[in-house]
Amino acid sequence: MLLNRKLIAKVLSAVASVVGAAMLLPAAVSAVYKEWDVFRIFLLCSLPVILVGQIVLRTTPSQKTEDLRMRDGFFIVGVSWLAMSLIGALPFMFSGAIPNFADAYFETASGFTTTGSTILTEIEHLPRGILFWRSFTHWLGGMGVLVLTIAILPKLGIGGQKIMRAETTGPTMDKISFTVNETARTLYKIYLVFTLLETAMLCLGGLSLYDALLHTFGTVGTGGFSSYNASVGAFHSGYVEWVIGFFMMACGVNFSLYSNIYKKTPLKIFKDVEFRVYVGIICGSTLFITVMLLIHNYYNGIADTLRTAFFQVSSIMTTTGYGTVDFDLWPLPCRFVLFVLMLVGGCAGSTGGGMKVIRAILVYKLVRRGTFRKLHPRAVSPIKVGDTTISAETMSGVTGFVILFLFTTLLSTLLISLENVSLTTALSSVVACLSNIGPGFEAVGPTQNFAFYSAPAKMLLSVLMIAGRLELFTIILLFTPVYWNRKK
Repeated sequence: MLLNRKLIAKVLSAVASVVGAAMLLPAAVSAVYKEWDVFRIFLLCSLPVILVGQIVLRTTPSQKTEDLRMRDGFFIVGVSWLAMSLIGALPFMFSGAIPNFADAYFETASGFTTTGSTILTEIEHLPRGILFWRSFTHWLGGMGVLVLTIAILPKLGIGGQKIMRAETTGPTMDKISFTVNETARTLYKIYLVFTLLETAMLCLGGLSLYDALLHTFGTVGTGGFSSYNASVGAFHSGYVEWVIGFFMMACGVNFSLYSNIYKKTPLKIFKDVEFRVYVGIICGSTLFITVMLLIHNYYNGIADTLRTAFFQVSSIMTTTGYGTVDFDLWPLPCRFVLFVLMLVGGCAGSTGGGMKVIRAILVYKLVRRGTFRKLHPRAVSPIKVGDTTISAETMSGVTGFVILFLFTTLLSTLLISLENVSLTTALSSVVACLSNIGPGFEAVGPTQNFAFYSAPAKMLLSVLMIAGRLELFTIILLFTPVYWNRKK
C-alpha cells in the first residue's frame, strides 16, 4: 500500500515551519544579550527552513482528511521526530558550540524527546542564545511538536486523530473535546498555564527571568536541561527545589485530567486510579529513601533529607532528570528504588517517559488474575481499572509493549556494552535514553555525561530516545518489512 505522499509532504512542511519559526525566539534572546554571531546563525538556520516549508505547504494541493491513513500517521510522526532533531542540531553545529554531527544530533534529540542526557562538559561557557534553544527544545517536545502543529494550524485538513494516536504517550488518549484541534489547543493552554505559573514562582525565589524560563522549560517538558553544570543544585535554594519538585510531579500527571479544573470538577482528578497510584509511588519512595538516608547520616536534619529525597524521586519518576545531589553515592537500596522508578515513569498522557504507571497497574492486575485463575480456572474475572473494564485488545497491546520494551533494552544494552563499559553503565545508559530520563548510574551518573561514547553509540542512543518518546512501535514500524509491504 503506497503512502499518501502529498498529505505527508504537507504535514512535514508544516512541522518544519513550526521548528524553524521556534528558532526565532532564541535568535531574539541572542540579540538581547548582544550575541550577534549567534543571532546570525539562528537566522541562517531558521529562515530557509521556514521558506522551504511554506513553499511546500502552499504548493501542495489540499486533500480530504480521511485520505490520511494510520500507516501515514505513523510515518509522519516517526520521520518528523528524526528530521526535526536534524534541523534543531543546525544551530549547535554552525555556531561551533557542538561542531561534531553525532554530538549535536544526540543533544538535540535529547532536547526534543525531553530526555536530558547530554554530551556537554562545560555548559556555562556556551552562549545564552544556544542554551536557550537547548532548553526550549524541551518545551516544544514536551507536549509534542505535532500536537502543536495541529493546535495552531487546524486549516491543514490533516487527520489529526491518527497523528495524535501515533505520538501521544500511553495505551490510551483521552479526548477533552469533540474535535482533535480543540483537544490539542486545550492541552497547550494547560501547558502554557503551568509554564507561566512556574516561571513566576521561580522569579519570586530570586532567579533571573532567563534562568527561570530555562528551568521551567526543563520542568514542564520533564526534560532536565539546565544552564549550570551543577543543575538545580547550583541555586542552593530549598524554595527553588520545592517549586521545581512540585511542578515536575504535576507535569508527570495525565494532562487531560486537568481539564476537570476548567469544567469546575477538580475533585474528579482524585478519582483517577492511575493518579492515585502515581502519587502513592512518589510518596512511598520518598519516605523510604528519606528513612534510608537518615539511617546512614547522609544529610543534616529531616527537612533537608526529605526535600532532597522528594526532589530526586520526583525528578526520576517523571523522567525529568534534574539533580541537586549525586544520588549515585546513595545506599544501594535507594539507587535500586530510583532504577525501578526509571522503568515505571510518569502517567499516560503526561510529558514524562518510561513505561507509564497505567501499564504497571495493568501488568500487576494481569499477574493477579493469572494467579487467581490457577485456583479458579472456570471463573470469569475481567481486568478493571476503576469502573472501566479493560478490553482484551488493550491488554494485548500493553503486554506487547512491555515485552518489546524489555527486549529493546536487553538488545541495546548488549550493543552499548561493546563500548567496553560496565554492565551498570551500559544498562542505565539504555534505560536513561529509552525512558527519556537523562542521567543514569556510574559513568553516566548525575555528575557525568555521555561524551565518552563513540559516534555510532551516540546515534543508537539518539534513536532510542526518539523511540522511547514515541512509545517504541512508531519508530520500530518504520524498520519492519510488513510496514513497507504494499499488499498490506
